[in-house]
Amino acid sequence: RALPVLLLVLAAGALGKPTARQERARPAAAQHEDRPGFQYDHEAFLGKEEARSFDQLSPEESRERLGKIVDRIDDNKDGYITTEELKTWIKRVQKRYIYENVAKVWKDYDLNKDDKIAWEEYKQATYGYYL
Repeated sequence: RALPVLLLVLAAGALGKPTARQERARPAAAQHEDRPGFQYDHEAFLGKEEARSFDQLSPEESRERLGKIVDRIDDNKDGYITTEELKTWIKRVQKRYIYENVAKVWKDYDLNKDDKIAWEEYKQATYGYYL
């Protein structure tokens, strides 16, 4: 019973609140600007770890890797990305991020390492220094 509640709490923290929407319309020839609002988009589209790796790439490498990702998003292989294909991709990336995040923080909450998180362990891990 405590596990589903914990997973919901962790998932809510993992998703967080999106940044404010900014106007993104610009000429096709414009160079990519990584303003603060773009980082959220990169993470939603690529996943947090993948987005971080893209920050290290040259523009050419970035375009090449994005092309491969776009091919994976195009489920019906018609050469176009539909809204539904993009939604499905983003949901898949976010779901993967949630599961990875739960796995990473699980050990912080499972203080006695019994693969279960009791309410006392959760309170201690979350509010320990306040209690």
